[in-house]
Amino acid sequence: MSRTDLQHRSFRLSKALLERLRRHATTRQSSQTLLVERYIAEGIAMDTYPLILFRDSPVGRRATLEGTRLDVAQVVETIHNEGGSIEGAAAYLSLTPVQVRACVRYFADHRDEVVDYTKRVGAENGRLRAAWEREQAVLV
Repeated sequence: MSRTDLQHRSFRLSKALLERLRRHATTRQSSQTLLVERYIAEGIAMDTYPLILFRDSPVGRRATLEGTRLDVAQVVETIHNEGGSIEGAAAYLSLTPVQVRACVRYFADHRDEVVDYTKRVGAENGRLRAAWEREQAVLV
């Protein structure tokens, strides 16, 4: 969403909650508005897509499968590697087909977001690999 799409809304929240939000925003070096926007968006997504939750990573927030360390993107990639088989991906990843389908459902509705995250991970991996190769050249 572009910042120009913002609309003002007024909500009544407890003083204690607002103070927690203020402290958390300060700790995370973020604005309260950005945190509230993220919490609402991710809360709605977690209600809409059971088994999907969100975690921080070095390249931004990512959709993950609850109870695992797997990103939605990793599960979807495994499905493709298994010829489109949900059961094959589930067996390979030691998941249930229900867990794999939860990732498929999220991906189907948020393809651009997941693909964008995957591209950022690839770029960061490339940057780290290049740095490692430069370091190795010094050691030889």
